[in-house]
Amino acid sequence: MALRWTRHGDGRHLAPGEVVRPDERLSWPRMAGFGAQHVVAMFGATFVFPLVMGLDPNVAIMMSGVATILFLLIVKGKVPSYLGTSASFVGGVLAVRALFGGDTAGADAIVTGAILVAGLVLALVGLAVHFLGVRVINRVFPPVVTGAVVMLIGFGLAYVVADVYWPQDQWMALVTMLITFVVVVAFKGFLGRIGILVGLVAGFVLSWAADRLFGMVPAYDDGAVQVAAHFRVDLGKVAQAPWFGWPDFHWPGFEASAVLLVLPAVIALVAENIGHVKAVGEMTGTDVDPYVGRAVAADGLATVVTSAVGGSPTTTYAENIGVMAATKVYSTAAYYIAGLIAIAFGLVPKFGALVSATPAGVLGGVTVILYGMIGLLGAKIWIENRVDFADPVNMVPIGAGIILAIGPVKHMISGDFRLEGIALGTIVVVGGWHLLRVIARRTPAAAGSEAG
Repeated sequence: MALRWTRHGDGRHLAPGEVVRPDERLSWPRMAGFGAQHVVAMFGATFVFPLVMGLDPNVAIMMSGVATILFLLIVKGKVPSYLGTSASFVGGVLAVRALFGGDTAGADAIVTGAILVAGLVLALVGLAVHFLGVRVINRVFPPVVTGAVVMLIGFGLAYVVADVYWPQDQWMALVTMLITFVVVVAFKGFLGRIGILVGLVAGFVLSWAADRLFGMVPAYDDGAVQVAAHFRVDLGKVAQAPWFGWPDFHWPGFEASAVLLVLPAVIALVAENIGHVKAVGEMTGTDVDPYVGRAVAADGLATVVTSAVGGSPTTTYAENIGVMAATKVYSTAAYYIAGLIAIAFGLVPKFGALVSATPAGVLGGVTVILYGMIGLLGAKIWIENRVDFADPVNMVPIGAGIILAIGPVKHMISGDFRLEGIALGTIVVVGGWHLLRVIARRTPAAAGSEAG
């Protein structure tokens, strides 16, 4: 049963080398801590990307909790993952807004309608994978491609640290990173396993103190990134936010041209979901291949549900996979708790405002660790499957795709639409690898035996 967990050991401790499996749990107070840590890990991106797309972040936060619980039920609790806002739709959504009136209620409806249709397509792809068998996926996404997708997802988010978070308060970002380093490694018990959360809370408190001791963060301008002088912690929105209230839901509208602009994101989402599921399988040491189709379909269905009420597109979140890699706690109980907390945030705007007040510099110190760990999971997949990078069929498209993601490189398709970053890199990795195999006149090896 997806809602039953076996207590791991005494529920308090993990011996060296042990992990808490998806169907296990520690004591409920400890699981609440892990759930809170997952909320913190997903919150920044799930809150920021809706703002970038012109959608309501409170709806996104609340519906991410609904989407996560729906996902866990569909995969029968076998794939621990959190579903937050997808960044793959940003380019398409901005193109839709340019065509349909910008930041207006009418454009909002057309945007969410296009996302809803893309979610349906993604769900259908997942169903096809589920019924046709995982061999289809293994042929399209062998270890060399899967590892690359996982790596470019992690390293492709480096620009968020470099251009968005870190410049806001460089010294606090550095201090938060070092505190997190020390807590994760020096403390072997529960405290060490919630090191990401501890580092974030410590950074928050130190930022508040620094505002009072040193005043504003000075302005920063290196020619590419400009940051105005500012206080680290702004609790003004917390004071203004009501304790209880519904987010601003709206119904979707549909335009065929808008749908065509966002459909390319489906390719990136398929690869992203498969990469995340494979990464979870690598970490937990379990065979999750039978649940790949369910996971893709669940993400598609979750996107349909969230966009039906004005929410953002969803995807399995790399940030939370990074948390699991750091804690060795893969229990789905933590994700159910995180989902419920997110729903509560949607209904209690004041708590959501408090979490969103986390200083950008602190987020930089935490996410630099999370994104780096995700990227290295891709390398782990390559190593364990003995991928041969002496072969140019492997080296050329993989290297190119990762650089495009890390850039992030922007490629204009038309005056209103572009592919960039992770989406562009994923397409180059998947399409380029298969193209070069055809050119090299190779035939795919049997699923499960391919090294690259």
